[in-house]
Amino acid sequence: MTALIGAPRDRADGRAKITGTARYSAENDFPGLVYAALVLSDIPAGRVHAIETAQAAKLPGVLKIYTHENAPKAKQQKKEGEVIWRNLALLQDDEVRYDRQPVALVVADTYERAIDAASRVRVTYVKTDAATDFAKADTYIPPETNKGPEVKERGDADAAFASAPVKIDRIYTTPQEHHNPMEPHATVALWKGDDLTVYDATQGVFPTRARLAYTFDLPVEQVHVISPYIGGGFGCKGSVWPHTALAAMAARDLGRPVKLALERPQMFGSVGYRPLTHQRLALGADPSGKLISTIHEVKNNTSMFDLFVEPSTAITRMLYAVPNLRYKQEVARLNFGTPTFMRAPGESSGSFALESAMDELAYEVGVDPLALRLLNYAETDPDEGTPYSSKSLRECYRAAAERFGWSKRSSAPRSMHEGRELIGWGMATSSYPTNRSMAAAYVRIAADGSVIAATGTQELGTGSYTVYAQVAAEALGISPDRVRFELGDTTLPQGPVSGGSQTAASVSPAVRAAALDARDQVLAFASADPKSPLFGATPGGVTVTDGRFALTSDPSKGATYAEILARHPAAAIEGRAEAKPDPEIKKQYAMHAFGVQFAEVRIDADTGMIRVTRMVGAFASGRILNEKLAHSQYIGGMTWAIGMALHEATRTDPRNGRVMNANLSEYLVPVNADVPALEAILIPEEDPYVNPLGVKGIGEIGIVGGAAAIANAVFHATGKRVRDLPIGPDKLV
Repeated sequence: MTALIGAPRDRADGRAKITGTARYSAENDFPGLVYAALVLSDIPAGRVHAIETAQAAKLPGVLKIYTHENAPKAKQQKKEGEVIWRNLALLQDDEVRYDRQPVALVVADTYERAIDAASRVRVTYVKTDAATDFAKADTYIPPETNKGPEVKERGDADAAFASAPVKIDRIYTTPQEHHNPMEPHATVALWKGDDLTVYDATQGVFPTRARLAYTFDLPVEQVHVISPYIGGGFGCKGSVWPHTALAAMAARDLGRPVKLALERPQMFGSVGYRPLTHQRLALGADPSGKLISTIHEVKNNTSMFDLFVEPSTAITRMLYAVPNLRYKQEVARLNFGTPTFMRAPGESSGSFALESAMDELAYEVGVDPLALRLLNYAETDPDEGTPYSSKSLRECYRAAAERFGWSKRSSAPRSMHEGRELIGWGMATSSYPTNRSMAAAYVRIAADGSVIAATGTQELGTGSYTVYAQVAAEALGISPDRVRFELGDTTLPQGPVSGGSQTAASVSPAVRAAALDARDQVLAFASADPKSPLFGATPGGVTVTDGRFALTSDPSKGATYAEILARHPAAAIEGRAEAKPDPEIKKQYAMHAFGVQFAEVRIDADTGMIRVTRMVGAFASGRILNEKLAHSQYIGGMTWAIGMALHEATRTDPRNGRVMNANLSEYLVPVNADVPALEAILIPEEDPYVNPLGVKGIGEIGIVGGAAAIANAVFHATGKRVRDLPIGPDKLV
C-alpha cells in the first residue's frame, strides 16, 4: 500500500465548505434564540458616570440591557498561575481602561433590533488622563513569565560590542497589526439547568471550557464547547475574550439561547492584536563578518490591566553562533486593549529586526548576505548549548538560492533595473520552535470496517480533518476514504490549543497510537479465534494492506477488518491513546523548524510604488503529513509576510487611542493583485526526537523572515534602508 502520510490528498472537508454545509459558530440556530449586541466605550480611560438605557429598553423586541449596575457576577480576573489567561471586561465595574471596551450589552429578539437598540444607549463618562503615546510611555521589565526570563546574557555582550571592529547599531519598529480572519468572532450560548453549551469560534475548545468554568464557578464537566469549523484565527481566537463570557452570562440570566457575533470594526477592540515593537539590534563583528556580539532590546506595548510580552528576542537567541549575547524585553502600559498572539508571535517581528541587521552587516563588510549567514551558521543551539534534534537549514539555503537564481544577483544597490523599474533581491532566514503538548485520541472501527477517529482539536482551515485521517488510515492499513475524523468538541478526548504551531506535532502521535491500539485489538481477536485464517498470528507476522490482514509467511491467508469483526461480540472495537512530550528529550535537544526566503521587488523609480514580483522559500519541518496542505500553509505565511512588509498597520489616534482604520477598506491586507506566484520548496527531513512521527509544526514559519527579505530587497533596489514597517512609497520618495 502506498504511504498515506505525506500524500497530497485533497481536503476532506472541502466539499462541505464549498457547498455551504460546513457550519460555523454564528450559523447555529435554536428555538427561542435571541441576539446580543455590544455597546462600546468611546474614551480610553475613566469611569462610566451614567448609562441612559430607557429609550433603548422601550424599543420593540428588546429583552434586557446589561450594564455594570445589573450584570450578573462573574470572575473576570485571571486565575492564579494561569499567565496566558486574559483579564476580561465583563461589566463588573464602572472603570474604563481602553477605547472600545464593552460597557453594556443589549439583547433583543432579532439581530437588527439588538443593533438598533445598542446604538441608542447613551453613556456619559468621567474622563481621566490616558496613556496612548508609545514613545512617551513608561516602561518596565516584567517579572518572569511563562516564556522565561525577560533579561539574559551570555558572555559580555556590551564589552564585546564596544571592542568589535565592525558595528551595526540600529532601531527597527513594527506597528500594531490586527488579525482580521475572514470569520469574525462569534458565540452562541445556551444553558440547560446549570450545564452550559457554547458554540464558539475558538482555537482551543478545552481552554475555552476551562475559562468559562472558572468564570461561572462551574465544574468543567458542566461546560460543553463546540467548534467544528473556524474561518481563520491566526492567534486572536486562541484566548477567551469578553464577548464569549457575556453571551453565556446573558443566556443564563434570560434562560434563552443567546448569539453574539462581532461586527468587523469590533474586531479592532477587545480581541487582541500584535503589539507595537521598538527594537534595538546591535551586531558586533570582525572584518569578515563573523559575529562577536549581539544585543537585542525590545519594548512592546501591553494594556493597563494585563501583561503581554511579545517575545521578539526569541529568534535572536538561537539563530546564529555568537559567543556574547544580551537580550532584554520591556513593556509599556497603554490605554489599549491587551495584545495577544499573532501568527508567529515574536519570531515574525523579531526576525524583521535581526535579518535586516544581518543584511546591513553584509553590506558593511562587503560579504554576500547568504555567505554571511553561512559564516555564522550555528551547528548547535547557541543559547542552550544542546544539539538540534534535526537541522536542514544548509539544504534550505542551497535549494532556494538555486531556484531563485541568487548567484546572478548584482550586489550593489540600484544596480539592477529594467526601464524605469528598480529591481531588488533580498533574503532572510526563517525559524520557528517545534512545540508539543499532551493530546489524546480514540479510533473506533465499526463492524463494516469503517472508522471514526477523534480528538478535541480544531480545524482552522489548515487541514486537520484531512491529515489526521491520513495518519489513522496509514496506521490501520486502510484508505483514508474509510476514515471519518471528528474534532472541535470537548466531549472528545482532550487536545491542545491550536497555536504555537503545535497541533499536528501533538495530535498526530496520539491518533497514530490510538489507531495501532485498535488494530492490535482486532488482530488479537482474530489470533484467538480458531476459525480465523489468522489463528495464532502474532503482530510481527502480519501485514495490513487495503484493510486486509495477511500472514507474512503466506499472504493468501488473511481476513479484512469487516470479516474479523463480523464474529466479534461487540459492535465496534475502540482504541485509545494519549501522547505527550518527553521532558528529558526536550532537555537534550533543541527543536526547531528552519527555512529561508528570497524575494524580488520592482519599484517605480518615480513614484516609489513597490511590487513583490517573486518569492521563493525553502522549509525543513520534519515529516510532512500532506504535501499539498503543507505547501498551502507555507505560501499562506509568505503572503502574510508581504502584508507585514508593505501593507498592514493599525492606525490609532494619539488623542484617544481610537483605531482609525477599523475596517478592511483602510486596514490594508494583501489581495490577489499584491501576491505573485509564490514558490515553497519542501526539504525532506527526518527527526527521530520531536515526536514518534517526526512531525514539526508548519503554520507559522512561513511568515518568519519574509518581511525582512522584502525589506532587504527594497534596500537592494533603492539604496534606502527602511527600518519602520510597513514600507510604502512615502518612505522611499
